[in-house]
Amino acid sequence: MIAIEVHLDADAAATMARDVRLGLCSYPKELAPKYFYDERGSELFEQITELDEYYPTRAEREILADRSTEILAAAGRPGTLVELGSGSAAKTRHLLDAMRDEDVLDTYVPVDISEEITQRTAARLVDEYPGLAVHGLVCDFERDLERIPGQDGSQLLAFLGGTIGNLYPRPRQEFLERIAALLGPADHLLLGTDLIKDAGRLEAAYDDAAGVTAEFNKNVLAVLNNELGANFDLDAFEHVARYDAEAERMDIRLRSLVDQEVRLEGLDIAVSFAAEEEMRTEISTKFTRERLESVYAGAGLELCGWFTDAAGDYALSLARPA
Repeated sequence: MIAIEVHLDADAAATMARDVRLGLCSYPKELAPKYFYDERGSELFEQITELDEYYPTRAEREILADRSTEILAAAGRPGTLVELGSGSAAKTRHLLDAMRDEDVLDTYVPVDISEEITQRTAARLVDEYPGLAVHGLVCDFERDLERIPGQDGSQLLAFLGGTIGNLYPRPRQEFLERIAALLGPADHLLLGTDLIKDAGRLEAAYDDAAGVTAEFNKNVLAVLNNELGANFDLDAFEHVARYDAEAERMDIRLRSLVDQEVRLEGLDIAVSFAAEEEMRTEISTKFTRERLESVYAGAGLELCGWFTDAAGDYALSLARPA
């Protein structure tokens, strides 16, 4: 059985215009990382996940491949899997397999911004897992989190890919508080987080030798050109990726190579960039177990499971309402 609810913002263009205007008027200038992902941006990110330097995706896959049965047992063998940012559900098939093998699999709730991908993934999964019910939500899960339907029995809410690290501390805590409010006493959150390690390895993961990450970063300017009538010259900016040891996060920026003015016709504004001026496009916070325990505690959650890859580069953690 397949049911797909669509809750897309009817005025997404206005939301984007508001976000970009606010970001370009901030200091330092800043763009939200969600605007990387037009078709070209999504293709580039898929390439990034296969790069030698970029370990997080491989590490997360390893944990799911090797320890999904263990994760499922620690979560109380739930029958429902909810996935934020589900995409093609490629990684979560390991969890679905474990749930099927334990004879508890009942419902999968993919939550994603793409209706096409959600529909295609749902059709494929009901063929692969006979008897599975798919209740999809097409929405911006940061805004529409509370639309996730309640379920009979226990559920596992998965938020993978290290995306939680893209949020600043206060929005991150608020988001986890909202997740905590959704969880029943027997429910669990499964969260993917990158771990603190040598700064050189971290910076290489976000500034690969082939320049794919640099192209991905600059693609946000192409998105603004296409969507907001901007005239960014992508060659007039360079990719910058540095580790901020004090904040324990990667700081990704675009640096203007010259003094320049950019016109955004869709916003009816012109924005000046000085030579060497940097505009932030993403942060990616790194964690230790102790730091994550503290983050969970501040959001009303309790760490109750910890699973890393063999190298200890990445963690999936289980949390429950405190």
